[in-house]
Amino acid sequence: MAIATVEPTTTKRSPRRGGPKSTRVGPGTYVALGLLFLILLFPVYYVIIGSFMSPADINTFPPKLWPVHGFTPQNYASALDVIPLVQQYGNSFAVAILVVLGQLITSVAAAYALVFLKLRARRFWFFLLLSTMMIPWEAIIIPNYLAMAELGLVNTVWALALPYLAAGFGVFLVRQAFLAFPMELRDAAKVDGVSDFGFLWRIVIPLTRPTLAALGVWSFLSAWNMYFWPLLITQAPENQTIQIGITQLQSVDAGDPGMVLAGVVLALIPTLLLVLFGQQFIVRGLTAGAGK
Repeated sequence: MAIATVEPTTTKRSPRRGGPKSTRVGPGTYVALGLLFLILLFPVYYVIIGSFMSPADINTFPPKLWPVHGFTPQNYASALDVIPLVQQYGNSFAVAILVVLGQLITSVAAAYALVFLKLRARRFWFFLLLSTMMIPWEAIIIPNYLAMAELGLVNTVWALALPYLAAGFGVFLVRQAFLAFPMELRDAAKVDGVSDFGFLWRIVIPLTRPTLAALGVWSFLSAWNMYFWPLLITQAPENQTIQIGITQLQSVDAGDPGMVLAGVVLALIPTLLLVLFGQQFIVRGLTAGAGK
């Protein structure tokens, strides 16, 4: 009796659809990206190199791209002698730190109340906070100035920072991060006898550090680059910020652009360092509340 044997059939697997496709990047893409990088980097390069140039190199046409007549580090010493740049540098740091601390505290407190507390009409209060982002600064600058004058804070560092201690964007950003927490976690903490402050300090804040770091970087950059409000609220040079000092350098000695560029470099250093070392916190913080 013959036994029929069935040979196993080999089935061809169809290629997977929707999988990651390997794309090859041509040399033209790298050339285009390299040119774009050079275009974006050129202003920073020229500011730094120009701060070491003499007027003979900068005032020529076309301008030199390298200090042909030698480096002139005296530009930085001249900038420090013309105006109280060190004092203005300290004022900028003081204002930026006050703004960062104020926005972190107010944003965390408001976001915690909007998410975890049984607040009536919380959606209304949230939209009311967001509506403050739609009001242009020019519409409230006169009331802010009158308020600072009434408090006797004109021409002080407190007047520079006080109107910026709270921001609707900070509340929105922190609230989105807090929404990723399950409410069961808050209920379990209540059962264990943890207070609202303990839950916020020991659980919520440590788990949302990327968002808080992103808010800190954003608020620092915004406070550091302020120009119109410090120009309006302060008159004495020793009470002004570094941004106002740069314009004073240009008005004092317009024939020495190297000295002005030296002041620009001094004002640019903190922002460059913060962007270079804090960009990962910005990306992680802004995407923290994108999904659960």
